[in-house]
Amino acid sequence: MPKRAAFPDIYGGKKVLVTGGLGFIGSNLVRRLVEYGADVLIIDSLIPDYGGNLFNIEDFKKKVTVNIADIRDQHGMNYLVRDQDYIFNLAGQVSHIDSMSDPFTDLDINCRAQLSILEACRHYNPGVKVVYAGTRQQYGKPDYLPVDEKHLQHPADVNGINKMAGEWYHILYNNVYNIRASSLRLTNTYGPRQLMKHNRQGFMSVFIRQIIDGEKIRIYGDGKQIRDFNYVDDVVDAFLLVAGYSDCDGHIYNLGGDEPMMLIDLVQLMIEVAEQGSYELVPFPADKKRIDIGDYYGDYRRIKAVMGWKYRTPMREGLQKTFEFYRQYKEYYWT
Repeated sequence: MPKRAAFPDIYGGKKVLVTGGLGFIGSNLVRRLVEYGADVLIIDSLIPDYGGNLFNIEDFKKKVTVNIADIRDQHGMNYLVRDQDYIFNLAGQVSHIDSMSDPFTDLDINCRAQLSILEACRHYNPGVKVVYAGTRQQYGKPDYLPVDEKHLQHPADVNGINKMAGEWYHILYNNVYNIRASSLRLTNTYGPRQLMKHNRQGFMSVFIRQIIDGEKIRIYGDGKQIRDFNYVDDVVDAFLLVAGYSDCDGHIYNLGGDEPMMLIDLVQLMIEVAEQGSYELVPFPADKKRIDIGDYYGDYRRIKAVMGWKYRTPMREGLQKTFEFYRQYKEYYWT
């Protein structure tokens, strides 16, 4: 069974490209790769409202190369993928609401751009290993719980459909062109360096910001919707494991947590940890109700059995770290 101690041996001196590397998960992944001695190239478009933030790498910016580029640029990708040993493909449009109001942009970024990356790999770096960031939203409203990888995919929004397509482009290129690729279907990830300045990329960041600002949290419906959660460091572990070992090539893995909870219980825990805050229950807005998936928590036994990955950071501990970070660096994330 592979161990975390092997990561420096795997990535030390290797050339690693991280798309979306100035964003939330991407920058936390880059930070770890730098610690392990990798030669990291970050690609990020820094499109406003998509999550890229130069402050995310402020304390190690001289140890990485940053290319402000759009993965939709085929000619640019043809050049940038060359000579890379690993590609962590985290660039994308992740807002479910935005995907419904502007489906063509979501299609362009989450489908066409993924083909740009894969075609560049096929022609200019066929030996690279690629890990794609999928999402639980691909499943849509669950037919059963916990949701395993065999669960049918019937997405509830345009983003889920396009993320599903992006994932399967990667698996197809693995199966047909031998571009070694894997996918992780992420659940609700939280922690430092998340996009905080608007409400369109998940409820965790909204709740955190409202608590710190002393605003009343608005929970939609009865607050009994169940979700699971992963602290970002644990998600980074999963990416590093899946990229580093050939056992994962061509496979798809759920991530998930061991503490699924109702949103009302989550908010109460957050208020307790932060030692401040309040909430109220409000009716679902129509645009959000149409795409709400109800209860969800994932079955991650497959990646645990193959790679030894597991949920490590308890919610209370993760929330404490998260509140400490944003209280210290609020000015870099609120505006």
